[in-house]
Amino acid sequence: MSVVSKTPQPIRPYGDRRDDGRIQLSFTLPVPASDKAREAARRYVEKLGVSNPVIATMQPAGHDFSFFVVYGATSVVIDFADIEVPEIKTPTWSVKEINTLIKERLKRRLVIVGACTGSDAHTVGIDAILNMKGYAGDKGLEAYPWIDAHNLGAQVDNVVLISKSRELSADAILVSQIITQRDVHIENSRQLVDLMRRQGLRDTLLLLGGPRIDNKLARELGFDAGFGPGTKPSQVAAYVVQELLHRRGEPVPSSLSPIPGGDGGH
Repeated sequence: MSVVSKTPQPIRPYGDRRDDGRIQLSFTLPVPASDKAREAARRYVEKLGVSNPVIATMQPAGHDFSFFVVYGATSVVIDFADIEVPEIKTPTWSVKEINTLIKERLKRRLVIVGACTGSDAHTVGIDAILNMKGYAGDKGLEAYPWIDAHNLGAQVDNVVLISKSRELSADAILVSQIITQRDVHIENSRQLVDLMRRQGLRDTLLLLGGPRIDNKLARELGFDAGFGPGTKPSQVAAYVVQELLHRRGEPVPSSLSPIPGGDGGH
């Protein structure tokens, strides 16, 4: 078997000019703001391997804490050609096309249940995907005639989410995790997958989204796919339809012809 060689693509950060390696760091130290604290920040950054550090900002951050922004340079180079990331590939179907596919190929309304789970009280992500208004001009799943979308809101316990999904016979479960302090999003997401496996429900399509979520992390945690910042509702809907067609052993068209007239399947 022949091995396809890759053309190296070395890259470094860009600051004032290409490949100058200039980077910006921000962090907090547990000491009050002072000249000594400024020197501590400079030495700390040097120990990270950053050369010629410049303390651009030093601000008090509460009692006995200081926040710093530091500029510096790094000699680290990475080969961009060596990076392989499991990317989500979904067709660029319109809302009309997605609804027509559901109607004509799956032949029933899809049930999608979503929630912010655990202690997470921030619904901005799940609302952007599920609520009718959607995100960035892209309609949310509630606007799809052939999708029955259920937004359970914030701080939903994993057990409650699983129970509701079972009750509704959900085709897909969407989990949004905004809060990430101390990696609570990882712990909570992993717990959900474990609970579903123990209850024999892991066949349900399971998607994870949030500001620190990508497809690689989501798959490592046991989800089918992960969606990061900027994801639009139509991308999620297209992925769900694509995967359900795959599971039925049906071919998935990469693109569809414009649908004359109609409203996508009313």
